[in-house]
Amino acid sequence: MHRTHPRDGARKEPTTGNDFFITPERYDTIPHKSSEKGLPVKGQQVVGRFAPTPSGRMHLGNAFSYLMAWLATRASGGRMVLRIEDLDPRAQNREAAQLILDDLAWLGLDWDEGPYFQSRRADAYAEAISRLDAMGLTYPCFCTRSELHAATAPHASDGTYVYQGACRDLTRAEAARRALARPPATRVRVPDESDPASTVRFTDLVYGPREENLARECGDFLVRRSDGIVAYQLAVVVDDGLMGVNQVVRGNDLLGSVARQTYLHRLLGYAVPSFAHVPLFVTPDGRRLSKRDRDLDLGVIREREQGPERIIGILAHAVGLAEKNEHISADKLVSRFAWETLANQRENIVVDGNFLRS
Repeated sequence: MHRTHPRDGARKEPTTGNDFFITPERYDTIPHKSSEKGLPVKGQQVVGRFAPTPSGRMHLGNAFSYLMAWLATRASGGRMVLRIEDLDPRAQNREAAQLILDDLAWLGLDWDEGPYFQSRRADAYAEAISRLDAMGLTYPCFCTRSELHAATAPHASDGTYVYQGACRDLTRAEAARRALARPPATRVRVPDESDPASTVRFTDLVYGPREENLARECGDFLVRRSDGIVAYQLAVVVDDGLMGVNQVVRGNDLLGSVARQTYLHRLLGYAVPSFAHVPLFVTPDGRRLSKRDRDLDLGVIREREQGPERIIGILAHAVGLAEKNEHISADKLVSRFAWETLANQRENIVVDGNFLRS
């Protein structure tokens, strides 16, 4: 079920049926130095990725985005990397990670490398921040969340607060004085609004051409939190760069992250991957599905004895890749996958109590 082509000395894991066991030997072996990153080049094999956070059981919306990422990669003859995004200590849950692997296997979504764990990759992230430090692009930030919220309104697209630069020009003496009272976060500088380098343009494979001015729409952003945990934006860029990921498929709630991640890719010398953002599954009142609420939890779905081919068919039908009530396995959908089909379904998908009864 699970393909194993580990690089850089990664060891194979034992498998039994559809079970994939997480053992210490499976932890990260990808090199940390940027000189070994193996950047994707034009014409290179597509490398996609699953990047789940083990904060709870996978729900139907997660399954949908993972299915789209898997189909996009397999339709191109590419390979999949599995990375567990467990930077936050609250997400470092071995049992939850195991359930994610089991649910992926149940759905028929295999991978070629991993699982790799972000919680074991601190050296890679520290090295990247050191490089940004050496460029003179980072500085300590002592702003509290309440101060940030009071100073500015959130960016409309993803709720990001536009940083106004309150700590940007602190002297070393002032920064040292403030550090006695509270540990700082670390921010990376973005170019001024009028600088052409502040404008990031890209073409999303689903949502088409996009443009964002970093200074105007997010400001200097975090690369490390005040508690020492590396920020999401930096961690995923480092991992995608070092793991050779050149195609990122994920939910459209992360569309607003592309400009920041593109900026970091370029600063750190990584090739910028292609991006595709797929619709979210939302409730009738517009709330996106949540692991905490156990909305359409795969554990519950499996307990109801709803087979994987039925679930795959329902997910595929939502974006026009399958007929209504068609039961189909993931591998049989590969030949049907086309970006044009997904581009015709950009609206979020409303899920109600009858969604699985159709």
